[in-house]
This record gives sequence, structure tokens and C-alpha cells, in this order.
Amino acid sequence: MTLSTQGAIDCDVHIVVPDNKVLLPYLDDYWREQVTSRGIEALDLATYPAKNPLTGRADWRPSGGGKAGTSLDLLRSHALDGFGARFAIGNVVYGGQAVFNVDFGAAICGAVNQWVAKEWLDQEPRLRASIVVPMQDAELAVAEIERCAGDPRFVQVLMLATGDVPLGRRQHWPIYRAAEKHGLPVAIHAGAAHRFAPSYVGWPSFYIEDYAVQSQAIQGQLLSLIYEGVFDKFPKLRVVLLESGVAWLPSFLWRADNTWRALRMEVPWVTRAPSEIVREHVRLTAQPFDGPSEADDMKALLDQFPADELLLFASDYPHWQFDGEAVLPAHMPDDIARRMMVDNPLQTYPRLLETVQ
Repeated sequence: MTLSTQGAIDCDVHIVVPDNKVLLPYLDDYWREQVTSRGIEALDLATYPAKNPLTGRADWRPSGGGKAGTSLDLLRSHALDGFGARFAIGNVVYGGQAVFNVDFGAAICGAVNQWVAKEWLDQEPRLRASIVVPMQDAELAVAEIERCAGDPRFVQVLMLATGDVPLGRRQHWPIYRAAEKHGLPVAIHAGAAHRFAPSYVGWPSFYIEDYAVQSQAIQGQLLSLIYEGVFDKFPKLRVVLLESGVAWLPSFLWRADNTWRALRMEVPWVTRAPSEIVREHVRLTAQPFDGPSEADDMKALLDQFPADELLLFASDYPHWQFDGEAVLPAHMPDDIARRMMVDNPLQTYPRLLETVQ
């Protein structure tokens, strides 16, 4: 019997921008004119092609062939009511974080956040959201965090898995300082600005390669955050890895710990093993789940890292990552499932905890 998800906190549902027309009311006159006169219809990322089956199940798409994730009514019916979510955190993965013009990127990110607040959060009390920031420019990103932080329905800061430079670099530190100041975790979501090849070995031929190597990009960013000293500089910061997979974590931590023991003189500010830092500061959503399908193999995987502390429940709606309505991974122990559905999200997101008290 599958454990019920009734009352769970869904840490990753996707709110999708149908096109730039919906953002026009939230852009200033200059950018509204630019978007209109230049015919910039949309800024969808190649990571999630709108018509790709992985981007949205057929029965989760609006009638008439619109983009999956653009309808609040469908999200409410399929994800909130369908999975029985107490709260769900909406994440917008859009091109404002990828454009080269940083002022345009900031304008789009700001418009997205305003649109989400008015058209989604105001209409559905169970929804929360991430602050989409122009990660191309830390000063503009901080300004957007400061603008949105007064709204308690924004519960974290959202960044893409790849941008211009590794996320641990000091040019990003003002973002982490602002996030820590406001008690906001920083979420790293699968997705690329495509400044360079998504793979360490060059440009792939197929979309399936691009999608699969997103977990490698997230692993690289995690190493950057650890070894650049981000968690030492910002000891209260939490990082949430969205759509990163899970099964890679044990071997990653073994290798990271062994490498740190051999080369720790290069990074003397890292005074604890990476596995200890990850346990304190990092959380992972459990969809898409890339673990084994057999019960014994699942137990062996979960015994290799503190899954009861690190995993967060997520449906990844409307992305198609699981069969039918079985949003919880098969053979997930009940005690771990209960913690990842409620306790871990409440401990990760202080603003959610304030809401339920």
C-alpha cells in the first residue's frame, strides 16, 4: 500500500510563463516597448522544450495545446488537490536568468515575480514561490531579493544549475548574504543559460544527453559552494537542489571526502569533511527519483547517506517523472517518507514554519 501524500509540502511545482504578454503589465514603459516592438514573444529555456513529453504529461496540459504548467486551475486540480498538498512551492524556470543583457534579465525576473504574486499566490493560499533573480548580476539580484523579501509567501531564492561562472565564486556572495539575512534558502534548479556546453566533454547531439548531465552540473556547483567557502562565510545558509536526482549523492560524498583529505591544504578554510557540510546545509528534492526499483536495492541506497534528513518531497508537476499518481518513489520507507513530506520541508523553509504556527 502506498503511503498517502495528504498534507505533504510539495517543494517543487512549476509555474510556467505562457508568453511575455502576461508580463507586460509588470514591465516599465521602456521594457514593455522593447518586448512589444522587437517581437520578443517568449524566453523559454532549451532545458524544458514546451512540446517535449518530459516537460508535461499529456493529461496535465491545457486543452488546445498550451504549455503545461500555465493553468492555475489545472495545477490546483492535479497537484494541490490531486496529491493532497498542504503547501506547494512554485518555481519559474524562465529565460530572465539567461539573457546577456543584465538589465533586461532583471526586468524579466522582476516581472515574473510580480506576475506570480498577483496571478498565482493571491489566487491560491496553498501556493508559495521562489524569488527568481537575475543571477547574471549580483547587485541586481540582491535588489530583487530585497524587493520580494517583505512578502512571506516567497520562501526561497531560485538560481539555475549553470550560468556564467561556478556559483561558489565570490561575485555571487552578495546573493547568499541577502538570502541568509532574510532566512531564505537558495535553490539550484536544473537548467542552463547555455553559455557553454552542458557536458564536461562538449556539446551533446541529443536532448536526452543535455537533460541527463544536469545532475553533473549540479554536482559541480555543490563542489564550488563547498570549496570556495560559501558555507563557512554564510553558516546559516541552506541550499536546496531541485531536480538533481538522488542516487549520485553517496558516491559523490565519498569521493569529495577522500579528495578533501588528500588536498585539504589547498582550501584550509574548509575545516570539515564535505559530507558533514552537506548534511548541515544541503537538501535534495526526491523527484525525479533516479534510484533503484527493487526494495533491497532501495534500502541499500538509503542506508548510504542521511536520507531521513536530506530528502524533500516534490511532485515536480507538471514534468513527467513518474508513472500514474505514484509521486512517492517505490519502496521509500514510511518513516523517511513522512519526514520528507512534512518535517524536513518545515525545517528547511523557516517561512513555512511561521505560516503553520
